[in-house]
Amino acid sequence: MTPDARPTRSQYPHAERQDVVQELHGMRVPDPYRWLEDAEAASTLRWGAEQESLYEAERAAWAGLEQWEAEVAELNAVDRARPPKVRGGRAFWLRQDAGQEHPVLVVAEAGTGAGTDTAERVLLDPSALDPSGRTVLDAWEPSLEGDLLACQISRDGTEDSLLQVIDVATGKMVDGPVDRVRKSSIGWLPGGEALYYVRHLDPRLNPGEERYHRRVYLHRVGTAPEADALVFGAGRDKTQFYSVSVTADGRWLGITATLGTGRGTDLYLADLFAGPLGRPLLRPVQEGMGAATRLHAVPGTGPRDWVWLRTDRDAARGRVVACRPAELHLGPGAWREVIPERPDAVLTHFVVLPGPPLEQPLGLAAWTRDTVAEVTLHDLTEGRQVATVPLPGTGAVGDFSAGPPGSHEAWFAYTDFVTPPRVLRFEARTCRATRWERDAPGDLAVGGAVTRQVAFPSRDGTTVRMFVISPTGRPDVPRPALLTGYGGFGRTMSPRYRAQVLAWVRAGGVFAWAGLRGGGEEGESWHRAGSGEHKQNTFDDFAAAADQLITAGWTEPGRLAVMGGSNGGLLVGAALTQQPEKYAAVVCMSPLLDMVRYELSGLGPSWTPEYGSAQDPARLPTLLGYSPYHRVTPGTAYPAVLLTAADGDTRTDPLHARKMCAALQHASSGAGPVLLRLERGVGHGDRAASRAAALQAECLAFLAEHVGLPAPERPGPASL
Repeated sequence: MTPDARPTRSQYPHAERQDVVQELHGMRVPDPYRWLEDAEAASTLRWGAEQESLYEAERAAWAGLEQWEAEVAELNAVDRARPPKVRGGRAFWLRQDAGQEHPVLVVAEAGTGAGTDTAERVLLDPSALDPSGRTVLDAWEPSLEGDLLACQISRDGTEDSLLQVIDVATGKMVDGPVDRVRKSSIGWLPGGEALYYVRHLDPRLNPGEERYHRRVYLHRVGTAPEADALVFGAGRDKTQFYSVSVTADGRWLGITATLGTGRGTDLYLADLFAGPLGRPLLRPVQEGMGAATRLHAVPGTGPRDWVWLRTDRDAARGRVVACRPAELHLGPGAWREVIPERPDAVLTHFVVLPGPPLEQPLGLAAWTRDTVAEVTLHDLTEGRQVATVPLPGTGAVGDFSAGPPGSHEAWFAYTDFVTPPRVLRFEARTCRATRWERDAPGDLAVGGAVTRQVAFPSRDGTTVRMFVISPTGRPDVPRPALLTGYGGFGRTMSPRYRAQVLAWVRAGGVFAWAGLRGGGEEGESWHRAGSGEHKQNTFDDFAAAADQLITAGWTEPGRLAVMGGSNGGLLVGAALTQQPEKYAAVVCMSPLLDMVRYELSGLGPSWTPEYGSAQDPARLPTLLGYSPYHRVTPGTAYPAVLLTAADGDTRTDPLHARKMCAALQHASSGAGPVLLRLERGVGHGDRAASRAAALQAECLAFLAEHVGLPAPERPGPASL
């Protein structure tokens, strides 16, 4: 659609502006589109159908959409694997070959499963369960003996999983399904007769309770879930998330309670040899400290042996301490530091290597220094670093998995902006990480993009870092630029392979990846500096990143676009409403945008530790001050905006995108369109590969249309 043919306010679908005003703590909060919160109302359905027709008409006019679709699909079409979990002589791992819609769960039947001398077979294929592609494997955990598998499956993007137990030998379901499970961690007991898991309360039996109010239960395989024993969670804060773990010898049960999606954790430990499994004596290791602490133990640990804690308590960048289980309740006074906090890096992962019983235990630690991964090996008895593990490049690591008991090995994933995720096998005796024999085949890197990291001051002088990916690695000429960020929940924007990044750059653009306050790039203090009453720092950092791209010559005014999803959708919504003149186009994906009512839908109640609550008189002014929906001002020349949402999203309700779309279509005097893309049968997270590629390509085509980036040429696969 040509610029002069783009829809005007009078041509947008009609959305009634109602005189709805909410009184909160003496403040009047207008909400003219509250009626769009009701997804099933006839008026909302009519409006949504008209928005869909508008979007289809606009999309049909985008130049080069087919080329963007082909480029993204080709860059996504790489074989991938995830690090294995080794249990009882079997290895289990996820594998997704190029062209497959979903990863499949694979098992190797003999030996350690880590080599290439044993046959492998597909144990679970979501596409075989549902050829429509709407079924997703959310989580899975083999039993300690490797003969049973607990898996969690959901449909239509809801992430409301059904828990089932599968016989590994036959592939048949032997237990379940158990409903109201949402990506729960699983703590198997030896013998496979029982497991600990997390389940939500049944709202039909608990009226007035939050939908996702959670409890920890003990489930005995083969029995009805109604008979499960309640182990933990009664009477606790309804926003808490729980995770469970059991050591391989079945002795120690650990339960971690996280308030909402905040970083602070409460940690409890029970000796299962000392009491009934359904009523374990849980002793607090840490409570109410606002610090994140995780337990690491190995089989055979007795009360006077050692366990390890990865913690940011008294160490905002993270450290590892050792303690005897019998003394954990004594707190930090009983801790012995084995991996100290580093002033230049943030501890992100830790795994104990299960070497022979008489050998000194070793630990593998992962760090980010200036957002780039490092891996180190440590002697956990003497508390000294043994070696630094060479990595393939400047990237990110994750998914650490220890080898079987008695081994010196571990596996982890590596990726960077031009390298698809690869599985590396670490061997402690050589201190080398080499590509795992069963990793997906294929080249390690994709050409056509060069990464450079830059640093710049934010509004208050704080140094912020950003990766800039471009065709040449230098600001030789101003190019169409696409800036993204996240800045929330302590999440680090590490380098990682993304087809949409490479597609944009190989077409001649610049892609910028900013590490903002609110994330985890510099540890917990960095996270807190961009959350709660300090949230504006996140938006200031993002604005400074945009300015840096222009002043350094990477791009120029009128050629800068921004894109973000989820909390990143809030980020670009704030950017759009605070400085609309700065951006030529915006893609706002699965966003939070009404920050006065966000806690009333989806997982919103769990996010009050991150943002604050509008029910708190002290926090309402902050939330209302940056809430994008409430900052939309009639007569403002807003840039072109594409809002995307999914009807199965149970985290960020599509109501945010609907209300913001209506508000912007009414208010904007700008030339660019305001569009809504609502996808059905998917949710906030995983989806079929073809649907993910289509979403990415449409977003890129929309942005390219407004910053003057030609569609990618199609030289063919030989260029990869």
